[in-house]
Amino acid sequence: MLHKYKWWEKVLMYAGTLLFLTFILAPFVEAFLVSMRPLAAVFRAPHRFWTEDMSFRAYVTMWDSVPNLMRYILNSFFISVSVTVLALACIIPAAYSVSRFEYRFRDGILTGFLAINMVGAAVLIIPLYKLMLSIGLLNTYWAMIVPGTAFSVPTGIFLMRSYFLRIPKELEEAAYVDGASRLYTLWRVILPVALPGIVVVSITVFISAYAQQFLFALTFNSIDAYNPLPMGLFQFFGRERVVYNELMAASLVGILPVLFVYIFLQKYIVAGLTAGAVKE
Repeated sequence: MLHKYKWWEKVLMYAGTLLFLTFILAPFVEAFLVSMRPLAAVFRAPHRFWTEDMSFRAYVTMWDSVPNLMRYILNSFFISVSVTVLALACIIPAAYSVSRFEYRFRDGILTGFLAINMVGAAVLIIPLYKLMLSIGLLNTYWAMIVPGTAFSVPTGIFLMRSYFLRIPKELEEAAYVDGASRLYTLWRVILPVALPGIVVVSITVFISAYAQQFLFALTFNSIDAYNPLPMGLFQFFGRERVVYNELMAASLVGILPVLFVYIFLQKYIVAGLTAGAVKE
């Protein structure tokens, strides 16, 4: 029998949800309002939530202020997709290995992955620069794809491993009885069952790659044609002023690819997040 909440419990739940959504959505609402205001009215006092001089002008003028803005958005999308594909190629076999096989130093390897997660990219930026220079990847897309993949793999392995552990081993044993190989079983039996988890990991890696491109682009690339969106947004910061309304407009337009991907894969994300929540 399902537990029936009392009225005050429902009030607390709705109030907590409303407070959480307020903290999450408030920055986006304020960014939208700033993008609608004229630059001279951004810091107007006293602050007013809505004014008569608001318009969508910044969404038109931002393309003139940064002519290559669309290219920067496409570059960010391309880099993020490339990081996601390469990361999954590493995450899936590694996570399957640590979830199914018993071998020496397995726990030590997992601890090493956890330790890597605790080290930020800024700490390793100088060694990474020397590495990119030595292998000739500076001023290329790969200079941002390779580090992005490297920092996404450890988290992805931990997430994907938890989904593989929830899949009954009996499915694999039945395939082995029918003469299937280990690789065929992984491709035809395990991966279809783990698809919701793969989608969740993919979205996590994609968002992470989309968000962490500024440091890599600033350090490893000096060719404007390869710059991602964060470098394009940086151009709104002038020597004497910051064009905040156009900056907010470009930022909101720049997050649309991530939003579309999330909406398109929403049902798989919900299925992946709730997988294993109910015991059979």
